[in-house]
Amino acid sequence: MENLLEKRNEIDRQIRELYKQRMAMDQEMTGVASEDLRQILEEAIGNTEKSFPEYATVACQGVEGAYSEAAARKLFQYPGIMFFRSFDNIFSAIENGLCEYGILPIENSTVGSVNKTYDLMCDHKFYIVRSIRLKIDHNLMVKPGTKEEDIREICSHQQAFDQCEKTLRSRFPNAKLIMCANTADAAKRVAESTTNDRAAICSPSCAALYDLRALVKDVQDSDHNYTRFICIAKKPTIFAGADKTSFMAILANKPGSLYEVLKKFNDIGYNLIKLESRPIPDTEFQFMFYFDFEASVYHQKFIDVMCDLDEQCEMMEYLGSYSEKI
Repeated sequence: MENLLEKRNEIDRQIRELYKQRMAMDQEMTGVASEDLRQILEEAIGNTEKSFPEYATVACQGVEGAYSEAAARKLFQYPGIMFFRSFDNIFSAIENGLCEYGILPIENSTVGSVNKTYDLMCDHKFYIVRSIRLKIDHNLMVKPGTKEEDIREICSHQQAFDQCEKTLRSRFPNAKLIMCANTADAAKRVAESTTNDRAAICSPSCAALYDLRALVKDVQDSDHNYTRFICIAKKPTIFAGADKTSFMAILANKPGSLYEVLKKFNDIGYNLIKLESRPIPDTEFQFMFYFDFEASVYHQKFIDVMCDLDEQCEMMEYLGSYSEKI
C-alpha cells in the first residue's frame, strides 16, 4: 500500500508540473490566441443569422419526458430529438457532428448551479448559441392504485430532490431517496416496478408517457422554480438579438487579478450578471472562472474588450454570444 501511495504522489507531482508548463506556454502564446479570438468574433458577428432555426437535430440527456426535452421543444419548432445517457455524451455528440445542437441545464433558481455542466465545459469545445429559462413544476408520480402511505422509496435526480427538500422532509420523512440520472428516468423506473411502494419526482408530462398519476402536484419548495438551459453548437454562431456573452478563464494567481477583470467590465459599462468559480482537477487550489455579461456584440468596443481580456487572463475560452428565451 505504501508503494502505491508513493507512485500516486509522484503522478500527482508530474501532473502539477505539466500544468505549470501548460500555463507558461499559454502565456507565451497570448498574442497568437488574441488574434485567433478576434478572427472568431469577427467571423461570427459578420455572419449573424437572422432567426433561430425551426428544424434541427437536438441532443438531450435522459429519456422521453425529461425537462431538457421540454426546453428543446420550446426553443425549436420542429426538433428531431436524440436522447443520451449523460451530459458528457451531449458534448461529445455536438463535437462529433452527430447532432446540430445540444441542451444542457446550467443553473436553477432554487438550488443554484449545475456543477456537472460547468465541470464538463473544461473538457469540450463548444459554443452557446441560445439559452432558455424554463419553469419547473415537479409532480410526485405513482402507479395507479398507490396511496401516500404506501410509499417507501422516491426516485428522482439530485437537483429535483434539492428543489423539493422541505416537502419531502415534512410529508415523506422515512422514504428512501433513490438517485436517478434524470427525472424522466425516475418515472420510467417507477412505471416498470413490480411493486406499488415507489414514487417519482418528475414533470407532469410523464403521467401520460408512463401511465402514472400525480399523487401530489407542485412538490417543489418554491413556486418560482426555474431552470436555465443552454443550447450548444459546434460552431460559434450568433443569432439576431444576441445580448449576452459567456467565457471562462484562468486568472493569474496574484492579488488583484480578479479585481482587474471586474474593473474592465465597470470601466466599459458592461453588466456582469454571473460569476462562478470551479476548482480545476489535479491542481492545488487553481480555479476556473465563468463569466456571463450583458452587452451588444455590435458595440464598437466589444471585440477589443474581449481580446484585452484574452491577453489579461492566463487562459481564456470564448463560450458564445446569444439571447435568452423566457
